[in-house]
Amino acid sequence: MYLLKPFLVILMLSTFTGTADGYYDYIKQQCFYSTSDYSDMVYLASYSFNKVVDTQFNSSVGKFVGYTEQGLIFAENFNKDQAYLHQLKAQVDTFCRHNARIWDSAVRDKAVLPEVTIKSVRQAEGRHPAVLLCSAYEFYPKKIKMSWLRDGKEVTSDVTSTMEMADGDWYYQIHSHLEYTPKSGEKIQCLVEHASLTQPLTKDWNPHISESDRNKFAIGASGLVLGIIIAIAGLIYYKKKSTGRILVPN
Repeated sequence: MYLLKPFLVILMLSTFTGTADGYYDYIKQQCFYSTSDYSDMVYLASYSFNKVVDTQFNSSVGKFVGYTEQGLIFAENFNKDQAYLHQLKAQVDTFCRHNARIWDSAVRDKAVLPEVTIKSVRQAEGRHPAVLLCSAYEFYPKKIKMSWLRDGKEVTSDVTSTMEMADGDWYYQIHSHLEYTPKSGEKIQCLVEHASLTQPLTKDWNPHISESDRNKFAIGASGLVLGIIIAIAGLIYYKKKSTGRILVPN
């Protein structure tokens, strides 16, 4: 199973107080973590005035730190209140971990299988190598790994891949190009690893029928079917016209 690399999740709660003339006090609570067991959870409480952070509590530091002249005074006074500091330290569990578990079970832990396709975008011609395109669509979560295999060995050169791109509907897509010189009897595969898969997914490339050949075959088959239909219709029309007609010798 493909393990996701460390992620960063932020839970945030903000509170505004102010007056009609535009002066605002702003309190923002944030939770930062990058492990699934929440062992590195950090709680931040920032106190701001008109978008400027005056003082901030950091659970990893265990006290308030002032960033402005007024904030230094606030921090000194807050740090004298041990009961308040203890209450904020407890927010790592009561606010951060509690909400992270709810959020993760509802969103982050859901996984949707990718739809993988592989096709030829350029045939080998002269000095120009052939190019294959492997695409994965409609997958979630975002993190995914796509690689190319030639006869079971990973290709590390002549590969160009995009970043994961958002579809705008919570799903993602990614594309990877492989430039190669075709060899008789070789096996080329696109390998995809994702959290939704219990094991890597491989998509084989069939070089015997190229994309252009498939299109030509489809067009030719369609033309043949259309020709047969026209011929049958013409024959039926001719027989209907001939029915009941009396031939008079000259």
